[in-house]
Amino acid sequence: MKQVVRRAGRGGLAVAAAKIYFIFVGLVQQILLPRVLGASGYGGLSRVFSFTSIAYNSVVSTSIQGTSRAVARSPLVERPYVIRKVLRLHALAALPIGLMTWFVAPTIGHWLNATHLITALRIMGGVFFFYALYSPIVGVLNGQQRFLSQAGLDICFATLRTIALITGAWWFARTSGRGIEGAVWGFVLVAGIVTVLAVAVAGIGKMGSTLLTVRQYVVFILPLLLGQILLNSLLQLDITMLGRFAADAADRAGLAATNADALVASYRATQLFSFLPYQLLLSITFILFPLLAEAHRAGKRTEVALYVKSGIRVALIIAGAIISVTAGIPGALLRLVFTVDIAEPAVRSMGLLTLGFGAFAIFGILTTTLTSLKRERTSAIITGLAVLLVIALAMALVRGQPFGVDLLWRMAIATSAGLALASITASYCVYRATGALINPLCLIRVCTALAVAIGLGRAVSPTGAMPTVACACLVVIVYLALLVILRELGRSDLGQITTILGRQRL
Repeated sequence: MKQVVRRAGRGGLAVAAAKIYFIFVGLVQQILLPRVLGASGYGGLSRVFSFTSIAYNSVVSTSIQGTSRAVARSPLVERPYVIRKVLRLHALAALPIGLMTWFVAPTIGHWLNATHLITALRIMGGVFFFYALYSPIVGVLNGQQRFLSQAGLDICFATLRTIALITGAWWFARTSGRGIEGAVWGFVLVAGIVTVLAVAVAGIGKMGSTLLTVRQYVVFILPLLLGQILLNSLLQLDITMLGRFAADAADRAGLAATNADALVASYRATQLFSFLPYQLLLSITFILFPLLAEAHRAGKRTEVALYVKSGIRVALIIAGAIISVTAGIPGALLRLVFTVDIAEPAVRSMGLLTLGFGAFAIFGILTTTLTSLKRERTSAIITGLAVLLVIALAMALVRGQPFGVDLLWRMAIATSAGLALASITASYCVYRATGALINPLCLIRVCTALAVAIGLGRAVSPTGAMPTVACACLVVIVYLALLVILRELGRSDLGQITTILGRQRL
């Protein structure tokens, strides 16, 4: 057990470090792209990436998890043969996936009411092709517990992709006025380069017989793929639907459908900050999953309950610290990163959306808990319910409304309400499965500290880079200080953090 915790902790730290760097590089990307492409071009590119990422992120996550599991469970002598077999299966699927993306792009473009983006959607077929090759290789590294190599590849990819996106957008915008397509070509180029690099780092195994059958592997990854599609739909469907509904509203108003892209750019700006809790808490799932799985297999219900309470509590406190800033000073943060034409329409929506995606961050911890307890079907059903809720609320609140900034606010309401309801449902299911969740007093204390910190940020409302940074620090300090005063944080938490990192047992 101790070895499992220690390995999980080291793996979580490596992935967390790569994730933090990824967020930083993504911030640089979001600062520069709007300045290269303009608000409309940035929004158009966001529409391309938001829709296609539902598919390619699902392929990436499923490939990594499926390959990792196959490699980790194989005997050492058989492992090189398993690696070759699994990589060959993914390689056979890569070209059909890429070609399918190319051929269905026109249909997607018309459905999105964005025919001007069809060429960019077609070029994304190259990204699908290389991702289908790259992601299982990363899974090989994960299954071999080569976490530093995995993190190094992720960092390399994030860096090169940012450079290529910006360079491609700038060059094509300057020479042909097709900056969106230039950015996507840059993405394809880097995906190809990093795929070759990944092969050099991880290898491709050896030919030989193995007990792993194609049927066994496919049966395992198909439910994973479905779950990932649902999860990524939750992350991206709101911006996809907003683009479609805004384009339709522009048509009704006698405007060009491309006017929707500028509204999407503002909404995408809010996502940059709203996703932060979920992105940072991903590392906790890498730590929590093996702990829960091991305790569950051993039938230790007391330990399961303890891990659930500790994991959700830590996640809630960390998410609260981030949300206190993003919901407290949304206008200052947006103006710090984005141009005024993108930032100003998004301020009101971001104040709400950060709360909604804060709930989603906890939702991710809850569904991971269910999965680790072998309740994958329950987790998938709840995620599907969340997708349906967001779709239904968006259609009720956003579709058919007049073109304008109010569409952003309505979409934020629909998304936040759907995510909050889904999180409540997931909480109930986790409690039914484990008999534990979180101390109600903890929830009250965190919400109290969060409300005060947000109120402070709204009252100060800083302008300028240095005042914004100073205010953000002040808001977090006040939030944490209130948790100490309310006796939610104390010296015992240092010991819990040490435990989570694998240095000692609970």
